[in-house]
Amino acid sequence: MNAAALQRHGYSVAALRALARKRLPRMLFDMVDGAAGDEITMRRNEAALAEIELAPKLLEGAPTRDQSVELFGAKLHSPVIIGPTGLAGLLWPHAELAAARAAARFGTVYCTSHASTATMEEIGAATPRPKWMQVFLYKDRGLTAEFAARAAAAGYKALILTVDNQVVAGRDRDARNGMTFPLRWGPHSMLDLMSRPGWLMRMAQTPQPTFVNYGKRTSIIDFGPLMAEQLDPDVGWSDVDALRKQWRGPLVIKGLLHPDDAREAIRRGADGIIVSNHGGRQLDGAVATIRALPGVVEAVGGRAPVLIDGGFRRGVDVVKALALGARAVLIGRPHLWGVACAGEDGVFWVLDLFRREIDRALALGGWDGVAKLDPSIFFRSPPEGADRLYQASAPNGY
Repeated sequence: MNAAALQRHGYSVAALRALARKRLPRMLFDMVDGAAGDEITMRRNEAALAEIELAPKLLEGAPTRDQSVELFGAKLHSPVIIGPTGLAGLLWPHAELAAARAAARFGTVYCTSHASTATMEEIGAATPRPKWMQVFLYKDRGLTAEFAARAAAAGYKALILTVDNQVVAGRDRDARNGMTFPLRWGPHSMLDLMSRPGWLMRMAQTPQPTFVNYGKRTSIIDFGPLMAEQLDPDVGWSDVDALRKQWRGPLVIKGLLHPDDAREAIRRGADGIIVSNHGGRQLDGAVATIRALPGVVEAVGGRAPVLIDGGFRRGVDVVKALALGARAVLIGRPHLWGVACAGEDGVFWVLDLFRREIDRALALGGWDGVAKLDPSIFFRSPPEGADRLYQASAPNGY
């Protein structure tokens, strides 16, 4: 898709999702679009954001609006960051490199997934803009340490430790489509792939995507057993301590929902928190991230930036999160739908959609910058019940 087609047909994140659905094989669209179990948490993320009502001050006046933010010494054009998402290279050739370049053009951070189909070194060298690297706590702690050392050598600004992936999640759509490990592809799968000739032609021009950060065990067939072998439910704060000693830059912990965890993470030396339920892709039934945000912000107490992901589809959603104390928002699925439609230009378009919608919301609300956003912009104190669910000082507050 060219710029004119994006403007005509990609007028919202929802519209881009619909376009991506037409362009991708069903199994790949579902891989991105789906979530764990009955997908309750994924739907809650969006529904909880929709329930928050704003109370604009119509005659305050906001002739100019500033939505720039600073994170770890870098000034971002807008408070939207591309979060770490694996398997992007199955959607578009060299998708991670395309997304990193789009983020650099836009003036924001790109977060590299451990499961990228370009090496962390290739992505690190793709642009001079700040990038963050995702790591897991593996049974082989040496593998975690190796990833951190490689990220440092490749010039990554910050390390994202994702902690809500202790076991492989159960995702019904992937099971139905055979996108499991080991893969269960049959005639129906082949027909699904062949039904999208445009995608086939694009992907045929590039080498078969593999998980290149893992050395020799990089094929799609090998990746599942590797994750099943290495993901570790027996992780603890001592592992965070060990990584903190190794990594000298900003350490951001992703996947926290409880204030007690956030408070302990800061005490252990974390430099940032990402309130995340993995987009509903891990524990189905977990609280919506926007509902968890106030309790985490209170627990952190301004000692480190709090970020959030999960269900953000409009610029006004970002405004709501910032008013509740988030410094920035990470997006996952939206940028994948963008890259599936138009590669680098599609990702840039998504980022600019958010920027324009944030600016419009600020103008219509009478707020001249994101720094002015706080709970006073809400019609009532949302999310309703969050103070009861997450009493930071309650002994049995969860």
